[in-house]
Amino acid sequence: MTNPKTGGQIVVDMLVSLGVRHVFGVVGGQTLAITDAIIDTPGIEFVHTRHENAAAVMMDAYGRLTGEPAACISTTGPGATNLLTGVGGAFRDSSPGFVLTCNNNGENIHKDDAQNADHVELFKPLVKYSRLVAHASSIKQAMEESYVNAMAGNPGPVHLDFARDTIEGTVAEPPAIPEVHPAREWVSQRPAPNAVGLATAVERLVAAERPVIWLGNGGNRGNASDAVLKLAEALNIPVVTTFNGIGAVPTTHPLVFGAVSRMGTTISTRVLGDADLVLALGNSLNAVSTTRWRRDLPEVVQVDIDPAMIGRYYGEVTAGIISDIASFTEATLQAIGNRAANEREKRSAWISELQEANRVWWESSAITPGDHVAPLSPADIVRGLREVSPDDTLLIPDAGNPGVWSFLWQIIEPNSYIKPVGFGNMGFALPSAIASATIDPGRPVLALIGDGSLGMSAGELETLARVGGPVCIVVLNDSSYGNIRQEQELHFDGRTIGVDFGSVDFGLVARGMGVDGETAPDLDTLVRRVGEVLRGSSPALIDVPLDRSANAWTYPAFMPYEASGQ
Repeated sequence: MTNPKTGGQIVVDMLVSLGVRHVFGVVGGQTLAITDAIIDTPGIEFVHTRHENAAAVMMDAYGRLTGEPAACISTTGPGATNLLTGVGGAFRDSSPGFVLTCNNNGENIHKDDAQNADHVELFKPLVKYSRLVAHASSIKQAMEESYVNAMAGNPGPVHLDFARDTIEGTVAEPPAIPEVHPAREWVSQRPAPNAVGLATAVERLVAAERPVIWLGNGGNRGNASDAVLKLAEALNIPVVTTFNGIGAVPTTHPLVFGAVSRMGTTISTRVLGDADLVLALGNSLNAVSTTRWRRDLPEVVQVDIDPAMIGRYYGEVTAGIISDIASFTEATLQAIGNRAANEREKRSAWISELQEANRVWWESSAITPGDHVAPLSPADIVRGLREVSPDDTLLIPDAGNPGVWSFLWQIIEPNSYIKPVGFGNMGFALPSAIASATIDPGRPVLALIGDGSLGMSAGELETLARVGGPVCIVVLNDSSYGNIRQEQELHFDGRTIGVDFGSVDFGLVARGMGVDGETAPDLDTLVRRVGEVLRGSSPALIDVPLDRSANAWTYPAFMPYEASGQ
């Protein structure tokens, strides 16, 4: 005889069965049947946040870092709409997760009940799958279908909206739920390349004099670092990444030359500009990567697990292969066989030129001698912090200028960098740092946050105080929305509007919310304190007055190769 369960307990049991270990959110009347069930269920933890958007960002970051879904949860109406921005970030950057909203009683949905909203219609454009669950008998199947959608192919968030009486009511004969759902064994399987398409790609690759691997976010999602580097080394092919592909391969590798995006760098744009064939791996060739498709590309071989991405842009020069990146690289190397030695040799002179140019590029942004009293150069900050950060430090730049300046951060280990790209949602870094601490409480995390973004997420400092961990928040404080202010100054004759703030002591704010906080008077103090935090066990915030004249739009190392005159 089965024991009766509430619908909320069935939801929680299914989350555990599907591998969900963390739920982030803000409780409300409609959520209680689910959140109460978490209390007595081993293997799953609820982390409550100050704002629902932070919960959605935590779900996003968790998916990026682990490849597994977490969940975020909210009550109806404003609770649900507060999730939307963070969910959009997960969707645009292909991060799996469960978005759980809890609605009014089924008979009152779409009526003038309290906080009424059509959650399914609200979320549908920003998730892979959205559904109302209005009967307890549908919970198990709805969650299974959601999980497959979240994890299969190109991953992403999925949304389930539960009627309140569905999760509060008791189910006399609940469905059997396996401890480990069998879908977890097969759902992440990826396709291997078609033989005919592979043969075409191999011949184009061998015929090319200067092929370049342009690695996208698929490199992160597919854990493809080793596979991509094996192909690059075997054929002596340089690698650049998209903005969303940063972190997929270490920039310390001699064949990796940084990121190409709307801003890019002098060296990365040179590499791509030299190419006579672009091997786009897990790269959708979207607007951010291609300066809104104005970037000229030669022949393109595009490899992606999502057929809809192939040839969507640059279709006239693209040959496509539907495949997992690792499967493609393995099959390619096998097909090329003993021709690989000749491929390496014919590119050796070009590669040597690029490596020398790369060395000069890194030297161009080196910290100059001096005392470096605040306000500080963001370039000096990034280069200085890399020197004292452990190799496995997770860097999380927020949207805007922190992400651009992070081009100067050396990636030493894969899966050690995340940022918001496709949606560019501000307020990302602090909640993401908290998510990382829930995954691995001992991993050092460095979050680079502009004061504008911190203003949108500062309430989560109290959440960070509760969760803990060696998390260092560095506030790049120029008392403005710096990236937009700089764009206005550049394109509107120095006139600005809506971008400047009054002075805020974020160190004092942090201390008031339970996190150690201070202001760094100089670069040496900043570097020393960050190193101490990352090697410790407790979080801290360091407020850094920023040199407002340092402009990411005109910084010489970020100029495209053609514009640099080199």
